[in-house]
Amino acid sequence: MSFLTVCLNPTLQKTLSFPSIISGTVNRTSEHCLNVSGKGVNVTRVLTQLGKKAVHLTQLGGSLRPLFLSLCEQDDLSVEWVESNSQIRFCYTMLTANDNNVTELVEESEQVGIETEKLIIEKFNALITGSHSINDCRLLSNNCKPATCSLLPVTCLIISGTKAEGFSDKVFPEMVKKAKEKGLRVLLDIRGNDLSECLKYEPDIIKPNLFEFVSTFAPELIKDNDFSADHTLIEKKIKPITLDIIQKYKCRIILTNGSKKLFAAEEDRFFTIEIDPVKTVNSIGCGDAFTAGLAAGLETMAFRAAINEGIRCGGLNAGLVKPGVIR
Repeated sequence: MSFLTVCLNPTLQKTLSFPSIISGTVNRTSEHCLNVSGKGVNVTRVLTQLGKKAVHLTQLGGSLRPLFLSLCEQDDLSVEWVESNSQIRFCYTMLTANDNNVTELVEESEQVGIETEKLIIEKFNALITGSHSINDCRLLSNNCKPATCSLLPVTCLIISGTKAEGFSDKVFPEMVKKAKEKGLRVLLDIRGNDLSECLKYEPDIIKPNLFEFVSTFAPELIKDNDFSADHTLIEKKIKPITLDIIQKYKCRIILTNGSKKLFAAEEDRFFTIEIDPVKTVNSIGCGDAFTAGLAAGLETMAFRAAINEGIRCGGLNAGLVKPGVIR
């Protein structure tokens, strides 16, 4: 199987480790690292570490693009991109060992250029039909020649995360529609209107986290950017919603919730799976590692076993400083 991952919000992720942080003062550390990130990059990196063929599609622009691509090369990632005429954003993770806390500071993306969506759709169409010349021939073999290279047939599309300003609400649904017409398996880790508009094209699996799902389909359970009810009531409220969605749109649903039990539904069944506790160093990218493990597992495993593979990968990511890795 060959995976195509899509994320339209690329990120340079700076991770800094401190014993503790004192607000209102200067906090210094020599423990820090810079990595390419964004949900789609994290999924691609874990798939690659699992030994899978994966290519990532995104938009890139600005003076930081050479740095982004250099870091991708260091991680042995295959990336296809189009010009966005916008700078790549930074996000910052602060790890504090004394209280085992993970704090994330997120920059909103710049608006992409007016032609970016058209270029992305053209590149996407070329990738799922194989009529392209990829940038990184290592995706195939050491003997691959750039002039004749073509991607191994894509069999699974994974769309993750938010999209930068400047993309229309049509871009993800159009990708899902075309992927399903080509017979690809489609896995979505998106939320809000992006997710709602994609459902009519019957993606195979939707995997937002619990908060994203509730804020999309039961917003009355959210207040001040947090759940307004306990998890027992939330489970009771979302069960009929998930069952209605899977019957109407012929998909399966997985709702992760950090280290707490996850919810899942397929056919006419709603079930939960408990998560064994693991020592967490950095929780950033755990959901993306789960997505990659799930997608890889579905090649050979039944649904529940593939979920367990996702849990395994998420747990491995949690124990490492670098986001979106399993080793």
